[in-house]
Amino acid sequence: QLQLAESGGGLVQTGGSLRLSCTDAHSRSSLDGYGIGWFRQAPGKVREWIACIGSNEAVTNYEDSVKGRFTVSRDKAKNTVSLQLDSLKPEDAGIYYCAAKAFSPCVVNANEYETWGRGTPVSVSS
Repeated sequence: QLQLAESGGGLVQTGGSLRLSCTDAHSRSSLDGYGIGWFRQAPGKVREWIACIGSNEAVTNYEDSVKGRFTVSRDKAKNTVSLQLDSLKPEDAGIYYCAAKAFSPCVVNANEYETWGRGTPVSVSS
C-alpha cells in the first residue's frame, strides 16, 4: 500500500532555494505509475495546488505564481518526485504536501488524489 512521505523542508531567506522530495515511505518503490501533485497550505489558508507531474513524466503543470521558480521532476535513481523551489518569497511559506493518483495525468483538483503525505514545512524569512 502506497504511503507517501515528504522531506526537504526548512527555513530559508528570501531568494533562497529548497528541494523537496516525495517518496513511498512504505516500500521505497518507484512512483513512476502515479501522477503526483504538490500542494501548499499557508497558515490560516486553504490548501492550494502548486504543481503536478503526470505518470507520463513529460507532462508538468504549475500554478501561475510559481511558474519559472518551481520545478517538479522525477528522480528515477532515488525513486522520488522532487519539487525544486527557487527564488523563494515569504508568501511561499507553508506546509507542502505531495499526493498521488495511479496512472494519472497532471491533476489540479485535490479531491482526485488517492494518497497524501503528511507534509513538510517551508518557512521563508524576509
